[in-house]
Amino acid sequence: MESEEQAQPNTPGESALSRPTTAFLPVSPTDLGRATRTTVRGTACIGPNLQVKGEISGNEDLHIEGKVEGPISLGGHKVTVARGAQVTSEVIAREVVVYGTVNGDLRARDRIEIKKDGYVTGDLVTARILVEDGAFVKGKIEIDRSNTQVGADLDSLLSRATPSASEVD
Repeated sequence: MESEEQAQPNTPGESALSRPTTAFLPVSPTDLGRATRTTVRGTACIGPNLQVKGEISGNEDLHIEGKVEGPISLGGHKVTVARGAQVTSEVIAREVVVYGTVNGDLRARDRIEIKKDGYVTGDLVTARILVEDGAFVKGKIEIDRSNTQVGADLDSLLSRATPSASEVD
C-alpha cells in the first residue's frame, strides 16, 4: 500500500524538501535525564560542526553544540551550552545551562546551572544558581532577586522587619 506522501506527486516548482515534514532528533538516555520540563515553543540548535561569529538574539530557546563568538541575548528564553560546545561571549537569558565551556559573563533572570563537566570563566548574575560537583567556575557570582517575585517579596518583608537607623536611636 502506498503512503500518503508517495501518492501525492510534486507540483511544478515544489521539491520534496519544500513540503512540511516532521523531524525526529536522536535522543540518548542521558539526554532524557537532562530534560527539566516540556515546552511547547521551538528550540533553535547550533550543531556541533557550526561556528557562529556575531550577535544572536531572538524569541526561542537555543541549544548550542558548536562554537559561538559574540553576544547572545534571548531574554525570556533558555540557552543550553552542550557538552563539547564553546561559547565566547556574554549570554543573557531567562535560564542558562552549561555542560560545555563558556568564556564570558552569564546573566539569567531565573537561574544558571553549571553541570559537572561545565567550565565557566566570567561573572554570573542570577536569581538562583546550581553548580554541580566537578564544575569549574572562575568569576564573581551575584544573586539578584530583584527580577523575581519571591525575591521582591522577601526584600520588602526584610525592609519592614529590620529597623532603620532613625528608629534605633
